[in-house]
Amino acid sequence: MTDIGGFCSPRFSGVFDAFEANFEENLELGARFSLVVDGELVVDLWGGWADRKQTTPFDDRTLTMIYSTTKAVAATMIARLVEQGKLAYDQPVASLWPEFAQNGKQAITVEQVLSHQSGLPGFTAEMDPALWFDLQAIAAKLAALAPMWPPGSASGYHALTVGYLTGEIFRRADGRTMGQALKADICHPAGLDLWIGLPDSEHGRVAELKPPTALPVFGEITDPKRAAFLSPWAAPNGRGPEWRRLEVPSANGHATAEALARFMGALAGDGSIGGVQVLSPAVRDLASAERIRGQDLVLPYELSWAAGFMRAAPNHFFGPGERTIGHSGWGGSCAFADPDARVGGAYVMNRQDVHLIGDPRSRRLISAAYEAL
Repeated sequence: MTDIGGFCSPRFSGVFDAFEANFEENLELGARFSLVVDGELVVDLWGGWADRKQTTPFDDRTLTMIYSTTKAVAATMIARLVEQGKLAYDQPVASLWPEFAQNGKQAITVEQVLSHQSGLPGFTAEMDPALWFDLQAIAAKLAALAPMWPPGSASGYHALTVGYLTGEIFRRADGRTMGQALKADICHPAGLDLWIGLPDSEHGRVAELKPPTALPVFGEITDPKRAAFLSPWAAPNGRGPEWRRLEVPSANGHATAEALARFMGALAGDGSIGGVQVLSPAVRDLASAERIRGQDLVLPYELSWAAGFMRAAPNHFFGPGERTIGHSGWGGSCAFADPDARVGGAYVMNRQDVHLIGDPRSRRLISAAYEAL
């Protein structure tokens, strides 16, 4: 039996049972699930171990790397610039970043980048994987790159590259890096344990990941899939201190589930966390609108993309809400906001599974939460 810490409102006892079942069925090493309803934290459960040797408990201070769940945070940070008038979704990226116009990319818009339509999922030419640690070098390579398909014609998941693209867009529009703005404007004043670019002082709290035992199923292997995931240089080697310090808004955020749930809970409600305004409902709705829907060229799913968020339809990985937005992360993490039910939630863990999105563990928890609503 795994000791479960935290609390769970009696109304959501089914969520406790689902969380406990994930451990009883040996699906977890360490995990946390948090749920916010109408701005109130109603579920915050954790359990298991933060390390593979099972010597350090996974507790309320444990941070996990959330991989692509970071993209939901990045989408919100870009939306804040839209709300502030520093950026427009239909604005050509090259108007901010002139070098990006190379190789026929002059008309690609900010929202096309955010919704994975720009045709830049990765690099087909061999390169040193260590280059991913050089933000400006990768941005320059992407600015010079030719799209792999006609921009705007389809989505093809930009697993890693979209973080370098949005990070550069944010920096040019705001003057700060996205991680700096996230900390100064939201996380520090609201008390959120959520980071893009993790200071060395926090590294000792990071859970050790247990990688999956198999590769995800991508279907027929194509050049965009190789570029995004399957080449030897599709990602950096290693996930140590240098990677944690880096700001890659697509892949290396660190957070607690409680911080993520409160962040997404703001999007599901009036846009605020304890007096800190994150995003107005009107701009949330603008960011949440569908930009493209269809069979993705990289992920083996039909997907509906908003401006950086995964939308509910057609898969409903984040529950039954039709207007729910969120994102999943490699290995199983996820965060979501449902403005109709006014629910925000997040699941983090350190035993990674092969599911690219819609991990069965999080789906069980989310289903139990909605049964109680």
